[in-house]
Amino acid sequence: MDKGLHFMFCVITTMLLLRESSQTGEKNDPKMLAAIKSDSRGPGEGLPTLTVTTILEDPYVMVRSAELEGYCIDLLKALAAMLHFSYKVKVVGDGQYGAVSSNGNWTGMIGEILRQEADIAVAPLTVTSAREEVVSFTTPFLQTGIGILLRKDTVSQEMSFFHFLAPFSKETWTGLLFAYVLTCFCLFLVARLSPCEWNEPKNDENHFTFLNSLWFGAGALALQGVTPRPKALSVRVIAAVWWLFTIALLAAYIANFTALLSSGSEQLPIQTFEDLVKQRNLEFGTLDGSSTFYFFKNSKNPTHQMIYEYMDKRRDQVLVKTYQEAVQRVMESNYAFIGESISQDLAAARHCNLIRAPEVIGARGFGIATTQASLWTKKLSIAVLKLRESGDLDYLRNKWWETSCLHKSRDRWSPLQPQALGGLFLTLAIGLALGVIAAVVELSNKSRHAAGHVKKSCCSVFTEEMCTRLRIKENTRQSQETSGRANA
Repeated sequence: MDKGLHFMFCVITTMLLLRESSQTGEKNDPKMLAAIKSDSRGPGEGLPTLTVTTILEDPYVMVRSAELEGYCIDLLKALAAMLHFSYKVKVVGDGQYGAVSSNGNWTGMIGEILRQEADIAVAPLTVTSAREEVVSFTTPFLQTGIGILLRKDTVSQEMSFFHFLAPFSKETWTGLLFAYVLTCFCLFLVARLSPCEWNEPKNDENHFTFLNSLWFGAGALALQGVTPRPKALSVRVIAAVWWLFTIALLAAYIANFTALLSSGSEQLPIQTFEDLVKQRNLEFGTLDGSSTFYFFKNSKNPTHQMIYEYMDKRRDQVLVKTYQEAVQRVMESNYAFIGESISQDLAAARHCNLIRAPEVIGARGFGIATTQASLWTKKLSIAVLKLRESGDLDYLRNKWWETSCLHKSRDRWSPLQPQALGGLFLTLAIGLALGVIAAVVELSNKSRHAAGHVKKSCCSVFTEEMCTRLRIKENTRQSQETSGRANA
């Protein structure tokens, strides 16, 4: 009995010493930034334990109160609950994602998996062909691309001399000019045809000359009352429709111009990677050893090759070690960061003075890396697909990409296209047609009454009245009067 108790006491003492030694070693290891055991989900006996390597990057993995949290940690918890495994998380020792070093060995999380220091890597790790040759990847849990992160004030430029034309597209301005000329011509034509605008067509001069009609239309565009004032119903119909058109048009112009001034998109000269190469004010770079760097290295696109040559020649100046360093450098200097667009969207949401350029290239995805021929690859891929189908991945995306810049709208501004004003142009066209029809009806009524007095047909009187108002036979009539005097 005494020997049994003595043996149990020795076993317990030894276990306690070993546990204390292990914990002390983990705390003193400078390469081990964090080591967290899996969350308790009931009895742990019989559950396989996976060593998970990751990298500190907001919002994927972050240290909060000596605990790791973030998108990847929540994803890992969901996968562990679905596949029934426990896990131990460790931050990658060299702080790298994974690339081939000069001696031919892999660095970062890929290297730890190859050295069997970790079973899987759950991190914003891009799936590439080079990495796929040495490790296996699951179905991507996030889709992304390569974008350009900029600071707003470093890329702003002076407004152009004709910046006031920017609210409308070229097609809209062309349509507006055509509508203006057509409306003024219809005013001139209808005022000539309508009897109510004349006292006596043969002796009286109509006030709605073509120049006066142009002036009337321009005054309506400026919301100013101008002369001549329309008398006939037909002319008033066209004038009223033109006034309605100009009011709606000015409202659209003012609203779009206000949006243009409040939005910084028009003041962003760097829209594409080609624009980035052409400018000389900003340095640009990416993460050293990242998949983005090797994307430009392997690309056959001339613009991409110029970007790679620039970064390769200035490695020490433009390449950064961490994502946090990249964001900080963009905020504090004339520097443009080339990296994952989804991470740049987060930076722009967290820091309201940052913006991502519109162009995104190299569509890619973040996947979970495992050892080759691992039994966990297919299981994890199926679990990721289930999480996507159930909407859990969208929930995590919205949770960790919540912006603190909601009060500053960064909607993409674009010039107003003619399609947006299609109904307005159609209303103007209908009004012009109604005005012309009304003028013809008015002239027809007067011709009918005049035909009864002069004993002529209505059509001949109508033709004579129209020709008189349009001055078509003025020269002929004058020549006839001259020849009559000569014969007398």
